[in-house]
Amino acid sequence: MALWMVRAGKHGEREDLALEHNIAVIGWDELPDLSPIKAREELRTLLEQVYPDAKLKTRLNWESQLWPFIAEMKVGDLIALPLKTRSAIVIGRVTGPYTYRTDLPSGAHHTRPVEWLKEFPRSRFDQDLLYSFGAFMTVCRIRRNQAEERVRALLADQEALSKPEEEEEEAPVDLEQLAKDQIRDYIARKFRGHGLARLVAAVLEAQGFKVRVSPEGPDGGVDIIAGMGLLGFESPKLAVQVKSSDAPVDVKVLRELQGVMKSFGAEQGLIVSWGGFKSSVIKEAARHFFEIRLWDADHVVQAIQSHYTKLPNEIQAELPLKRVWMLTITEEE
Repeated sequence: MALWMVRAGKHGEREDLALEHNIAVIGWDELPDLSPIKAREELRTLLEQVYPDAKLKTRLNWESQLWPFIAEMKVGDLIALPLKTRSAIVIGRVTGPYTYRTDLPSGAHHTRPVEWLKEFPRSRFDQDLLYSFGAFMTVCRIRRNQAEERVRALLADQEALSKPEEEEEEAPVDLEQLAKDQIRDYIARKFRGHGLARLVAAVLEAQGFKVRVSPEGPDGGVDIIAGMGLLGFESPKLAVQVKSSDAPVDVKVLRELQGVMKSFGAEQGLIVSWGGFKSSVIKEAARHFFEIRLWDADHVVQAIQSHYTKLPNEIQAELPLKRVWMLTITEEE
């Protein structure tokens, strides 16, 4: 058995479709049904015919991803789907062979049937596994540091295996995502509990809000109230609930916030959940687009990066960050 990473679009555009239809799905829409392909050389020839203008190195890169997807994955193998739309990774199990689907939208014809087992916040994975899941590939086998055994242990709620000393070389990784993971891990350690509310309040202040943070202890359903304008009297007026737990929150938190917003005179609400959100929360929040916003760990990190220079000096001292330039590598390189 093996552990594979299969992404669902560069920007996560096929994630909902993959989860809804219980499939792993890749792009390469220009390619026909690959079921008749029985040898890797046939796939190489087909790629040359369909993409004659692509560089040889690029076609070989694509071949190294397509061939495992159509021929090497086995029933029972695990698949990791790192989500772009929220700070989580979904683990599934392959249940069947490669299938060419004509009943699905463009970009979703090449599929593998999958039973999606469980969604985990990224914080549940050790840094070395996150490093592997950050590979610049659509399809990639994850081998290093007994990754498969450790993910199976996580699924079984067992103590994860310690990573071994020897590491196998893997594909180039997304350094931007790696940096976000490191920042997220640091924040989780340094700003637990009420500290996260204090950090979120600083971000809102950097965005132009006047804020009031509830003291530690019972908060009446709201951790932060914020408003625009010189004294904070102008719209938008926010009621903010902050959850620092690693567990995803359920829809009860959203409904509780809606219930107390009026008592605080808030027009909109913001829920910050470090552990992310259950799917029921995301679906219900979509129906309240003009009333409720959801921030997971990635949203917080992105907001910090965007407004870091405007954060108070004491926050910058607690969270020392530095902007750097780096070469952008893609899976075609």
